[in-house]
Amino acid sequence: MICILHGYLLEGSGSNLWTRSIIRSLCRNGETVHLVCQENHPEMYDFISGFFIYHQDGIVEKRFERKIPYTGNCLLHKPLLGNILPVYVWDNYEEFEYAVPMIELPDTAISEYLEINYRALKQIIQNHSIKVIHANHTVLMPVVAQRAATEFSLPFTIMPHGSAIEYAVRKDDRFFNFAYDALVKTNLVYVIGNEIRGRMNTLFSSIKELDQKMIDLNLGVDTSMFQPIERDKRKENVEKMCRVLPESSSGRTPEMSERLVTSLRNNIKKEELIKLINESSDYNAKDFDVDIKKRLWRINWENDSLILFVGRLIASKGIQSVIAALPLIIKEHPDTKLLVVGHGPLREILEIILWALKKGAINLIQSIINWGGDLKDTRPNPFLEIKYFFEKLAKNKKLETYFKLAQKYIQSDTVIFTGYLTHNELRYLFPACDVSIFPSVVPEAGPLVFLESLASGCFPVGTYFAGMAASIDSVKGSLPDQVLQLMKLSPNPKETIPNMVDKVMGVLNLNGRYKYDLQKVAISRYDWKNISKSFADELKQLCPDNN
Repeated sequence: MICILHGYLLEGSGSNLWTRSIIRSLCRNGETVHLVCQENHPEMYDFISGFFIYHQDGIVEKRFERKIPYTGNCLLHKPLLGNILPVYVWDNYEEFEYAVPMIELPDTAISEYLEINYRALKQIIQNHSIKVIHANHTVLMPVVAQRAATEFSLPFTIMPHGSAIEYAVRKDDRFFNFAYDALVKTNLVYVIGNEIRGRMNTLFSSIKELDQKMIDLNLGVDTSMFQPIERDKRKENVEKMCRVLPESSSGRTPEMSERLVTSLRNNIKKEELIKLINESSDYNAKDFDVDIKKRLWRINWENDSLILFVGRLIASKGIQSVIAALPLIIKEHPDTKLLVVGHGPLREILEIILWALKKGAINLIQSIINWGGDLKDTRPNPFLEIKYFFEKLAKNKKLETYFKLAQKYIQSDTVIFTGYLTHNELRYLFPACDVSIFPSVVPEAGPLVFLESLASGCFPVGTYFAGMAASIDSVKGSLPDQVLQLMKLSPNPKETIPNMVDKVMGVLNLNGRYKYDLQKVAISRYDWKNISKSFADELKQLCPDNN
């Protein structure tokens, strides 16, 4: 039996999405999986057949057992941690009062977290005949896996994800040492392409055998869930999406946005703006906007050109550059709308930038660029791409024209924020859009949303470096070269926005011509069924009774 240590939730993107996707596919393939994580709502996931809570006094509480529609099954085991959850970057978690970046935690808190998870894992191993352990990220779950593997003589594997590397291992010697020791002891390291392999080899260059331990494992997509549609079916898809949305939401309300923008001034001071942002952030960010359905129905789904961004609303994901590019895109494609799906600390700032563009509040936008990370974002110079863009416009005496275009074309329904959506909703939204855009400014292993966009026939555009470059290159041969080039955004921050304008307009001019070619790539290279089978086969080969 396989035990997967995740440590976080199943909702959301990144490693959370990878975990729930691989487990659902494993269950479809008939495997039994034991999952250790902090998911609050396991009943929402049709592959979870049982849910157990591990109290710190050693008592195991069975919450439910049920039949599921798969030949395999997954039992979810949740250790009760208390009120502290070590994370990589700041975020909100439903039941944790303190979800704290682990680099800010003292040794005692880290030790307690590791011990609680280890005690639970020992009980799982003893009660469920675990044969092999897989741990997500480079810290902290691999530390737990290493301890159990040593005590019970079990093989264990590790799958690095970018966030742990960049926000913990690189920044704090404690976590580098944790990761180093686990990587020395692990049997196998799964890597999502050459970009992660290169980062691991560079960071842990003194582990001579590390490269031999690494094996490629593609990201995947459920191609039965994400499928292309014709333009005249878009409205029908959105109706389906609205039907699967829960009846109520604790997300952002239109009154919050209205209260924020009505208090803005072109010459507002930084302290006032920060106060406004904080006062406007009192909502459940991991829920959809209260008025989402009303806003979606303002879109002309048959005729509008639709750009889709899906991801965390943080500067490193590049969403601010998409906003800045809009006036020039809409000038050529007047019926263009941008849908922004996700949550994060940049949400309110993006609303402020849109207000400033609509009102011609040039001083406010320049102030936001200069204040940068002081406005609730952890990236230094979070608006660097916009700064370079404006400097180039000014040098060519086109900045005034740009702001006139912005005032003309940025309207109240030009950008539709949805708040947080799950893949139950995104499966309908992706196929209803023309182009998806992922302009990340930091290296990523390879966003799963790119693959979902491929499967949906929504033409993806992303920064051409790291894992995104590998994902784009996988499409080579399936599209004409000049069309493939439209997927590639320059990673040079001085070129980001002008390049984005050209590429997005080029994709919109395609009118969905290659949607089924994109789907074929997703099916042939990235279907979860084949990926999960390879994953399980490799794990089983490590088990003692298979040797």
